[in-house]
Amino acid sequence: MTTLDRPARGDQPTRIPFPTVDEVSRHCLQDREPETVHIEIHLTGHLDPTRLTDAFTRALETHPRILVREAPRHWYSTRYEWQLTGTPDVPPVSFPAPTPNALHEARTRSLATAPPLTASPPVRLEAVDDPRTGTTVLFATINHTALDGPACLRVIATAARLYGGRDNAPPSTAPAPASPRPPQTAPSPWSRPARVSPGTPDPRPGNGLLVTELSVPHRPKGAPYTVNDQLMVATARTIADWNEEHGAHHPHRPLRVTMPVDDRPRDTTMPIGNGTRLVEVALAPDELNKPTGELLRLTATRTTALKSQPRPQLGHGAALLTSPYAPVAWRAAATRALRTAAAPWTSTTLLSNIGRIPYPLDFGDGGRAHAVWFSAPARMPRGLTFTTASTAGRLHLALRWSRTLLGPGDGARLRDLFEQHLHATQEEAP
Repeated sequence: MTTLDRPARGDQPTRIPFPTVDEVSRHCLQDREPETVHIEIHLTGHLDPTRLTDAFTRALETHPRILVREAPRHWYSTRYEWQLTGTPDVPPVSFPAPTPNALHEARTRSLATAPPLTASPPVRLEAVDDPRTGTTVLFATINHTALDGPACLRVIATAARLYGGRDNAPPSTAPAPASPRPPQTAPSPWSRPARVSPGTPDPRPGNGLLVTELSVPHRPKGAPYTVNDQLMVATARTIADWNEEHGAHHPHRPLRVTMPVDDRPRDTTMPIGNGTRLVEVALAPDELNKPTGELLRLTATRTTALKSQPRPQLGHGAALLTSPYAPVAWRAAATRALRTAAAPWTSTTLLSNIGRIPYPLDFGDGGRAHAVWFSAPARMPRGLTFTTASTAGRLHLALRWSRTLLGPGDGARLRDLFEQHLHATQEEAP
């Protein structure tokens, strides 16, 4: 992702071509299931509307790469382009009335309506007062074509510092690059993965969401696996059990779990945009039946090898598709057709583990974060995503699903299965 400073002075804003991730997402937008990322931050205090608006606006200006809108283009243009605007086109913060259903309604909006790409910034922040506690809950809704959750959280951390005057810097150490590892024996990438079995679909369009708080799984000292590997095993076994319960056991199809990998620094130099790359962790049905300790070690070996391999964000095929060899409208049609054709080979599900929230999100007298949830888009054919983050020593899990696949009761069952399998991972010694 190109890091830019201020837009150029003069009549013409600075323009930058869409990177690969942005372009593929833009090609495949649809109204039925918007590509939004939802962030929900529960604070211990109450935020003043005027001060919050000022702090968030100044944070946007501190990270000007977030102040973008999609530039107009001709039919023969070979690129989508972002215009850097320098200032917001629309008010970036709103304050819904603190009704008894305000939190539920804010979650619903975050899944159902994406900020438009035609107005800067492509993110909106809602500050909702929880009438039960008198505290503020922040809802950030991101148009995923423009940026991802960790990038938006970096901007919110800057807003917290500007609001409260307190240091919100993360630890100064950047993620250590993984050492190259040889490829590991795994199911063939050409084999069709298992799908999530349909539950009780909801007739309404869009996504459903369930958020819950769990204990961070214990990891024995010296264990050769990480908490992320424990989450991966719990996710895979949850899907396997769900499919078994619904009569859709696939004895020859591996479970493929897409896992975003983010190597960006977390300080103010963090590039703003879509900065993660995607890898797929495959587990064969017979591997899921291994003892938990053995499966954890196998998963750790496989994920470490995948993270260490250099790879374009969406793979080499996506990089080729977004080469400007033809008008962007023609390439969009080709991309949508290929996406439809490749649907049977799309991964089973997505696990996005944000990990420990690197910022205190301390708003001074406005309180600090005691719970933070993220949720990733859950469009078909995947239809289900798991997103986790840990704050204040607790694990915050968001299950998000396509309503054409699952309903609210299904989400509750999947949560119970996930909690059961996550608990099982901490009972195993290395």
